[in-house]
Amino acid sequence: MQIDFASSRQSTLGVEWEVALVNSQTGELVSAANEVLSGIKAKHPDLQEDEDHPHIKRELLLNTVELVTGVCETVKEAKADLQRSLDAVRDVTDPLGIELFCAGSHPFSPPQLQPVTDKERYAKLIDRTQWWGRQMVIYGVHVHVGLDNRNKALPVLDGLINYFPHFQALSASSPFWGGEDTGYASQRALMFQQLPTAGLPFQFRTWEEYESYVDDMFKTGVIDVLSEIRWDIRPVPALGTIEMRICDGLSTLEEVGAIAALTQCLVHEFSTILDNGGSIPTMPPWHVQENKWRAARYGMDAIIILDADSNECLVTEHLMETLNRLEPIAAKLGCSEELSDVEKIIARGSGYQRQRRVAAEHGGDLSAVVLDLVRQMRRGPEA
Repeated sequence: MQIDFASSRQSTLGVEWEVALVNSQTGELVSAANEVLSGIKAKHPDLQEDEDHPHIKRELLLNTVELVTGVCETVKEAKADLQRSLDAVRDVTDPLGIELFCAGSHPFSPPQLQPVTDKERYAKLIDRTQWWGRQMVIYGVHVHVGLDNRNKALPVLDGLINYFPHFQALSASSPFWGGEDTGYASQRALMFQQLPTAGLPFQFRTWEEYESYVDDMFKTGVIDVLSEIRWDIRPVPALGTIEMRICDGLSTLEEVGAIAALTQCLVHEFSTILDNGGSIPTMPPWHVQENKWRAARYGMDAIIILDADSNECLVTEHLMETLNRLEPIAAKLGCSEELSDVEKIIARGSGYQRQRRVAAEHGGDLSAVVLDLVRQMRRGPEA
């Protein structure tokens, strides 16, 4: 089967931010997405006017709304777009006593009690995946970056896979599940990969190999639409982008901007290498799988595998080297400030580290963890 790849301007940007609705007093999840979206449509119709690409939309669960940017040139533009949507949501949720929260998972609300959005594709997903599907009380941040040539899509995917543990460690924010500390920095990373076609992507040498894989998925009934391939990193032919879906939910717009800047800079670097006739190194699948597990388990303390020769390094050390290397690219793309915010995450700790600190300070009270994340989303992170 032939899969056309839309034309995009190189390194343009789009961001998706999944946000949970919680009770402002208890931190419990609130399944009020329908009411919230109806209110937004009445008060801010401009954000809902495009039914195919609304800026604020439903997700799998009724406790979730997703904020989606338009096509942006810079990270600053993407952050401003998200802030506008966030303000519109608050315009509806504040009078209802509903607060906004984002992390990789909710620390204590029971997954089995969360109603699913009434859509045929979601009902089909739950019917097929059963218990695992009903556990998906998880939240993420996705970053799309435009590619000006279809032939760049799979090599750029390979390049981003090399930085899988960096994104996972920076964003890891799901240590708690069902009221318990799982011992992992990102429980979400391992939970989400239980869905069919989710998890690490396959790596293909040519676009034709990818097309053959997709054709097999359709013929065998694994998918009905291309978007049901839910890899952690995937090409999105309809948009002409590569989509980075590794990250746990991030609690502040500053952190979302930092991750978007790191993604945009890396993709631009890979694109330039390909334009200059170079190639992007890959690692064996077993290294890639091990890196994902290490980052999910140990977060910022992960010792990661850097290359096919099995050289290793602490993820934060390699992140600092990477940030220094990317500084000229960030200046060119106009995201120097946002890229430097990655260092702030390293300095103050990822979400899972901050959550555990708050839990310890409050005698293990996970409601305090949620309400602290609510405060962060409203006011920004503490220094």
